[in-house]
Amino acid sequence: MMISLVEAEQKAIEFIVEEWELSDQEKKLFTVENSRQIDDRWWYIVEVTVNNLPDKWVIQVYDDGECDPCYTFVSPFSELEKSAKLDTIPQKLALVLEEERIGHI
Repeated sequence: MMISLVEAEQKAIEFIVEEWELSDQEKKLFTVENSRQIDDRWWYIVEVTVNNLPDKWVIQVYDDGECDPCYTFVSPFSELEKSAKLDTIPQKLALVLEEERIGHI
């Protein structure tokens, strides 16, 4: 079964929300920055961000709707800046971004 690009985008956001056990309120803060089907293969690359922040998750979503658990996280912030620009989002989501920022270095 082949999923659509829009479905792949939603699956990527759902994956992050489930992976970090986030709430529906926090889920609403995620947006898809970019997405594309890989050549003629049946999988997608989806880049997900939190509103107005430069951090992003890059997730592979397969044709069956499964997400590769080995995603990539990209952030311009160093470990010393792990809390930068997080004061306007919910605390749990801010903690997730701090953890990801530490782990991506």
